[in-house]
Amino acid sequence: MRRLVGAWWVALAGVLVGCNNNPLPDGAAASNTLFTAVSGSSPRHLDPTASYWSNETPYTYQIYEPPYGYHYLKRPFVLVGKAAVEVAQPRYLDRNGQPLPADAPAADIAESVYDVHIKPGIQYQPHPAFATDAQGQYLYHALKRGELGDRRSPWQFEHQGTRELVADDYVYALKRQATTRITTPIYGIFSEYVLGLKDYGALIKAEDAKLRAGLDPAARDKPFLDFRKWPLIGATAPEKHLLRIRIKGKYPQWNYWMSLTFMAPVPWEADAFYAQPGMAANGLSLDTWPVGTGPYMMVESVQDTRHVMKRNPNYRGEPYPCEGVQADQTNGMLADCGKPTPFVDTIVAVIEKEGVPLRAKFRQGYYDVPRIERTDDGLEFLVEMDDSEDVRRDYTARGFQLPKFADVTSWYLGFNMLDPVIGRGDTPQQQAKNRQLRQAISIAIDWEEYSRIFPKSAGETAMGPLPDGIFGSRHGQPQGINTVTHHLVDGKVVRRPIEDAKKLLAEAGYPDGRDAATGRPLVLNYDFYNQPTPEVKSQLDWMVKQFAKIDVQLEIRATDNNQFQDKVRKGKHQIFWSGWLADYPDAENFLFLLYGPNAKSTSDGENTANYANAEYDALFAQLKGVDDGPEKQALIDRMTAIVQQDAPWSFGYFPYSSGAFQAWVHNAKPAVLVRDMARYIRIDAAERARRQTEWNRPVWWPMGVGAAGLIAVVWLALRSFRRRERLDARGVVLS
Repeated sequence: MRRLVGAWWVALAGVLVGCNNNPLPDGAAASNTLFTAVSGSSPRHLDPTASYWSNETPYTYQIYEPPYGYHYLKRPFVLVGKAAVEVAQPRYLDRNGQPLPADAPAADIAESVYDVHIKPGIQYQPHPAFATDAQGQYLYHALKRGELGDRRSPWQFEHQGTRELVADDYVYALKRQATTRITTPIYGIFSEYVLGLKDYGALIKAEDAKLRAGLDPAARDKPFLDFRKWPLIGATAPEKHLLRIRIKGKYPQWNYWMSLTFMAPVPWEADAFYAQPGMAANGLSLDTWPVGTGPYMMVESVQDTRHVMKRNPNYRGEPYPCEGVQADQTNGMLADCGKPTPFVDTIVAVIEKEGVPLRAKFRQGYYDVPRIERTDDGLEFLVEMDDSEDVRRDYTARGFQLPKFADVTSWYLGFNMLDPVIGRGDTPQQQAKNRQLRQAISIAIDWEEYSRIFPKSAGETAMGPLPDGIFGSRHGQPQGINTVTHHLVDGKVVRRPIEDAKKLLAEAGYPDGRDAATGRPLVLNYDFYNQPTPEVKSQLDWMVKQFAKIDVQLEIRATDNNQFQDKVRKGKHQIFWSGWLADYPDAENFLFLLYGPNAKSTSDGENTANYANAEYDALFAQLKGVDDGPEKQALIDRMTAIVQQDAPWSFGYFPYSSGAFQAWVHNAKPAVLVRDMARYIRIDAAERARRQTEWNRPVWWPMGVGAAGLIAVVWLALRSFRRRERLDARGVVLS
């Protein structure tokens, strides 16, 4: 009986100890660490040549340094030098190589030359790829098969090294866009502008074939493809810290591209290091373990669990900005003027599969920022505050920072134009019918209703591909109405009635949602890039209902993001959901999503709809050399009209944006275009620890009641046991 009583007390003590719900290690709250989350899964590509997905940017923009970046505080956005001393202005040359004035007509400009001066003294992060012996020989560049052992991290190598960033590293990175080894989503665009890059791609393909001759095509180990061997006329380094890029014709947007991680430097040593036997099988590559000069470096990578970045000890400490917009002074955004960045020592990014636990951990103070790459997390908290005064008081008392602002982003439903049912079609007659089918669907999907039903994902209904804030956008203007899906009724823009959609559907060959030739119901597939969690399922169900309004059956094919990316690269998708966060503030960055040569499934570009229209493509090529003004506006208007009629997308909506930050997070100014924000953020760790304790105090009275009940049960059991012990064989209590 004593053992029984002891066991009860041990169990009670265990329950009390287990009441701690803190997901962070002991003492973590008091450390100089930024805790955040990333939705879905681990990043697929951290290699700067391949990376182009938003959930990869929390890592890539903290680790790599392109030549340029955006000023953190100024609005409108201003390009500034990052690894470069300043933003270079192009020199123009005619067909004979003679200089032209800055205001020369685009038709006269044969070449634009950008001379980019790189800051001297910038050092790469520590990495075994740079480690050398006393004679200057690389320690880990000649590993034989089997020597790698079970190492799965660069930090498992005994020695690390570094070296200075030079202009040739940017040359190497630009050449590497022509690689046949990995995904290169921007090669198609870059090869149209950088002199010689298209021919360079053919050369690299041939040279790679020679290197791999006789090898198993499926082998993961491949010989080092050393781009230093083959010069590229469009990218050179005349001096150690001078990068020269030669662009065909006039292309004003090129400087914007120089702010993206596609133009981040790649040291040849890292490429050679990761090309050795066994590296790929052990998960050692730039896709998982980047090598950069930025403020942070990857130190821990646990697939689909968490990723940890720490301060790069070789980072030079670029100063926090001292200028911004007028509100930045009153908001305290200039308090750290001139101080070296980064402020935070460590960034812990936890992979969260579902939004409910993510938001709960933010409310409890365990995440400083829900998702550092997202600009919509604050909306959910703002909606909750609007729905409940109690919630409003609670969130206000906690000091949640929920700035709401306009940003340049969009969400849309796309149609794969390679698909025989929903796509372009093989004959003029079939093309017309398929177009009518897409138009019917575009009318049926009520994006106005979507924003009412899902206010946490709300926005303004899009009539075309360009959001407000981009030159050329007609959003909110009468000229911008998409007449395929909307019309004016008493001066108000109203979605066309469902009868119009059904009429188009019948003309497309599907009266009442059935194939006129076979009588079979029309069934379409909806490819979604996330698992159907409870919060996602309601939106998927809503989409199914939209198609049902015109008697079309929609089958959901939900996968994780990596599987979705594989599917679209192979052209196996049909209808898909996607969005775009602007890379730079120019119409080209949205309109190129529908540019034929940029097709995802044929050219590995970002045109996921695989849309191609000869007139649109010709206008797009013309647009790229035109400065903002009436001529550019006219081109954009015509291109918008073309895609409104062709309907390769149901244009969806331009979402409202709002960040979410704890009260102890300082210098938070979210924006889609500013992706290197982590180095500017400062954490008051002592305040975080205090508030975490305050917000998560154990509620002891239920445990007290439970303990009292447990004691009563034990007492009654003990009393009963003792009574039985005192009974004789006849059941009489012994005295």
